[in-house]
Amino acid sequence: MDKQAQQLLDIARQAGRAILKVYHQDFDVAHKDDSSPLTAADLASHRVIVQRLGEIDPTIPMLSEEGADIPFSVRQQWDRYWLIDPLDGTREFVKRNGEFTVNIALIEHGCPVVGVVHVPVSGVSYVGQVGRGAWKVDADDQPVPIQVNTRRAPTVRVAGSRSHAGDSLQRFLQQLGPHEIVSMGSSLKLCLVAEGTADVYPRLGPTSEWDTAAAQAVVEAAGGRVTDTQLMPLRYNTKDSLLNPHFLVFGDRTENWERYL
Repeated sequence: MDKQAQQLLDIARQAGRAILKVYHQDFDVAHKDDSSPLTAADLASHRVIVQRLGEIDPTIPMLSEEGADIPFSVRQQWDRYWLIDPLDGTREFVKRNGEFTVNIALIEHGCPVVGVVHVPVSGVSYVGQVGRGAWKVDADDQPVPIQVNTRRAPTVRVAGSRSHAGDSLQRFLQQLGPHEIVSMGSSLKLCLVAEGTADVYPRLGPTSEWDTAAAQAVVEAAGGRVTDTQLMPLRYNTKDSLLNPHFLVFGDRTENWERYL
């Protein structure tokens, strides 16, 4: 990892500590306009990240889930910006199952080029720098290189959501044949593919751009792909809406994953 990636990792860890201060006490849960939950931990993490990123380079714009009301007329002028999810997996946070993350990504020309996904409860982090490599870093700060499985297992390991499952996923699994589900919350599902624990992650439901950017950088740095259902790379800040299309995450490029949809 270079200096920039290490700085982002340090920021994500600091945000994680702010989250844990809330996690280990009683907390209230509010709801946004889209009915998604919001806690004091989301806001505490947001404040840490925005302050620290501003110290690194105040000229780079930021787009955060907790500060997303920036019109596209402004955003479309950005060639380079930070894309942040201060607490991805708030539902997992509320359930207290530990499967929530801090996500920080650097986007250049619509592509995530650096990403950090940090798990506050375990202290584990995933770091990806496209063109340089991807690492899993434990709580003792020992980075281990990771890479995707370039050949799918005979029994396909499918990353699945603990909080979001539906009929579209069930149809995909029926078409897929022999498989096992690796259940996980938040952006960690993409990281399972990046480290080779899962072969594919089909997301056939709604997500926002801040949900995926950091983990996409990790997956692509580890040799995998994150695409829409036509196998075109997922791109960012290309339209007014910040919602992603349905997408696939995989390591085996010889498999036509689209045929299972």
